[in-house]
Amino acid sequence: MKQLLFVPMACAALILGHSVSHAGAGLDEREAVVDRVAELLETRYVDAKKGRDVARQIRRDFKSLKWQKISGDEEFAQAVTTRLRELSSDGHLSLDYSAKALAPDADAAEEAFGADEFEKWYGAGVNHGFQEVRRLEGNVGYLNLTVFAPPAMGADLAVAAMSLLAQSDALIIDLRRNGGGDGAMGSLLAGYLLDGAKEMSGKYDRPSDKLTRAFSAGWVPGRRFGPDKPVYLLISKRTFSAAEAFTYDLQALKRVVVVGEPSGGGAHPFEYRRAGTHFVLSLPEGRSVNPIAGKDWEGVGVQPDVAVPEAQAMEKALELARQWVKPE
Repeated sequence: MKQLLFVPMACAALILGHSVSHAGAGLDEREAVVDRVAELLETRYVDAKKGRDVARQIRRDFKSLKWQKISGDEEFAQAVTTRLRELSSDGHLSLDYSAKALAPDADAAEEAFGADEFEKWYGAGVNHGFQEVRRLEGNVGYLNLTVFAPPAMGADLAVAAMSLLAQSDALIIDLRRNGGGDGAMGSLLAGYLLDGAKEMSGKYDRPSDKLTRAFSAGWVPGRRFGPDKPVYLLISKRTFSAAEAFTYDLQALKRVVVVGEPSGGGAHPFEYRRAGTHFVLSLPEGRSVNPIAGKDWEGVGVQPDVAVPEAQAMEKALELARQWVKPE
């Protein structure tokens, strides 16, 4: 199973491969794709009743919305995604098109979302999400993090950034443009802000009916910022998925002050499921469960402690930080 919440912004109609051309799905193939999507929703979607309701409706929609008349496969995937999200209000649910044919037995995140795409979203081109690290006036540290890269790709930058920020008297972490990624990076970063391992949001998986607990890193390399100095997290409606999990968990632990606007509201971990030779369904099969709150932020977003418009969040966090930091 994939770890919590993982491809940034649950991108719809993503071209997942480019090495094999595809002439386009015919009517029968598209109907089979819709049937497979409906079947997966019925059997695996996190909310069983909603899954059945959405499945029933998209089977009807295949004829009534004239999806079969859409010329391109990417456009077809986009249209289905739009309707799935309208019916479910689930920002992680999407149908994606793959120019590369998927193997018949590929249930398979690795085939559906390969190394090239991981590099595109999480790699050196985006500096593994570490957009900006600096020390502001008054010894306030600032980290602008735009994606949560898998630790295998970005852990060394996390160690470097957090070690540089450890000497700050207060810290601002800017997640206003962070659409998510790999929750394991959030667990690593949380380890720099806490004293030992703390329980974070676990995952309830509908198909297995099991809850898997999760914890922040108990040991981290480099220097810790520590559990006592103030931390301000900046969020907006674009803050989504793993970035929300990080914020929600630290807020529940009363470790941070959250500043800005309510976040996007995507708390359902998803899996890639093969829906056809050239189509992959991003299917939320579980829900996040915070051990303190007993719930998650799906559909409502993380609520800020200090509510201000997104554009004013940085200024407000600086004001709060400098009230706390002693003058030099």
